[in-house]
Amino acid sequence: MPANKFDIMSCYGIQICFSFAERIVIMGIRSVLSKPLAQMVVAQQKKWSAKPGDYQQRIFKNLIAKGQKTVFGSDHHLQDVTNYAEFKEAVPIKDYEGLKGYVERILKGESDVLWPGKPAYFAKTSGTTSGTKYIPLTKDSIPNHINSARDALLSYVNESGNGNFLDGKLIFLSGSPEMDKKAGIYTGRLSGIVNHHVPGYLRTNQMPSYATNCIEDWEEKLEKIIDETIDKDMTLISGIPPWVQMYFDRIVERTGKPIKDVFPNFSMFVYGGVNFEPYRKKLFETIGKEIPSIETYPASEGFIAYQDSQVEEGLLLLSDSGIFFEFVPADEYFNENPTRLTVDEVKTGINYAVIINSNAGLWGYSIGDTVKFVSTYPHRLVVSGRIKHFISAFGEHVIGEEVEKAMRETMQEFPETELVEFTVAPNVTPEEGLPLHEWYVEFRQEPNDLASFQNKLDLHLQKLNTYYFDLVSGNILSELKLIPLQQDAFRNYMKSIGKLGGQNKVPRLSNDRKLAEGLIPFKK
Repeated sequence: MPANKFDIMSCYGIQICFSFAERIVIMGIRSVLSKPLAQMVVAQQKKWSAKPGDYQQRIFKNLIAKGQKTVFGSDHHLQDVTNYAEFKEAVPIKDYEGLKGYVERILKGESDVLWPGKPAYFAKTSGTTSGTKYIPLTKDSIPNHINSARDALLSYVNESGNGNFLDGKLIFLSGSPEMDKKAGIYTGRLSGIVNHHVPGYLRTNQMPSYATNCIEDWEEKLEKIIDETIDKDMTLISGIPPWVQMYFDRIVERTGKPIKDVFPNFSMFVYGGVNFEPYRKKLFETIGKEIPSIETYPASEGFIAYQDSQVEEGLLLLSDSGIFFEFVPADEYFNENPTRLTVDEVKTGINYAVIINSNAGLWGYSIGDTVKFVSTYPHRLVVSGRIKHFISAFGEHVIGEEVEKAMRETMQEFPETELVEFTVAPNVTPEEGLPLHEWYVEFRQEPNDLASFQNKLDLHLQKLNTYYFDLVSGNILSELKLIPLQQDAFRNYMKSIGKLGGQNKVPRLSNDRKLAEGLIPFKK
């Protein structure tokens, strides 16, 4: 396996290195050492977040200079590009399919295709239309993934003055770190690649063991993780909320105790990948208390943003981390020539599709997410959904942000309700009545009045989406139908398609019935 090339606690020319003996001593004072480093990181953060356009322009110029030396650059005449307007003319927006031909040339052994040289890694992900996707990571782009995760933690340390969570055991519930090779390039899951860049002095408190992390079967792996962690001083736990909840549930089953009693020093939860709100109540109930949390926004294509403050809304856009961002108004995304905006041109309250150009060799690349800025200078955002995850069977264009908010507001009116997971799909040709939206919901505890809950849920969605309101009030669509599922329905469904655990997520909604049909056998 590759050596640890990048030091997570390295910053601006200062590198903290320890011999083995020093690492043993340092076990209790990581939190102390983190504070001056956190001050340095946040000082830099304030500079680039105050003038993101200036830093983005520097990145843009560097990308063009290096991109000119590639096959992609030659094909798109990057040697003639001198400004952003010319770049938009030269480089169209594309998804993975648009870059796939270039990736295949790298897989055949070519160099200088998308970025000078060859990628250091391929992050392997599954795509709905492209099959397996191979996302390049280069020596230049890896610090974006590593340093951003570090800086999210250090931002919290600086703001709170508390770094005690660094002194105990930490765990990231992730995929296997095992890798194979494609054209001589290490290939594996992003979480596994990142695992190889955790420096030695943090490995002394990292859980689980490498052997356990390599187990592919999620349920077997989960039991082994519990075996290894249940009697340890766990202080930081990280992962996608539904899989962390499963980890906690199994521990409670074994011990009969809330998590706060099993891990009394557990004081930091780091998450990303899905909206935390539907899981927050149950997760903290299982822990037995609320603890600080940090939200991150990583993707295989790049680390986009992280929560830099416990008091400000949203995640800070990383405008000085090797990625030149573009934003397309979501309602224009499928137009032939959609508007493309830089960070200085975006406005708050508008849904944008995220487009990246990066030192990984991704050009005009749509990562598939939509975001909404809640502030500018500094630019903080919330992830509002997936550009292709929507329901618009009749032009309503209901998005993930809306269904999640409707569910959250309804649950506030039925506080006895506990939610496990849900997804929404259209039914254009029901056996009787008008077309409608079907909500497949797994409750841990159902509302006392399911019919009233369903009615309130529909009313909240109508308030959030005027097109949906018009269709329901105009008798084009029927009110939504809530379909309760059996316990462990989503878990068993994900297992049946080989996507249980790790970084796999259930789409909140879709414009077809593939997921809905898969869940029908799990109806109550």
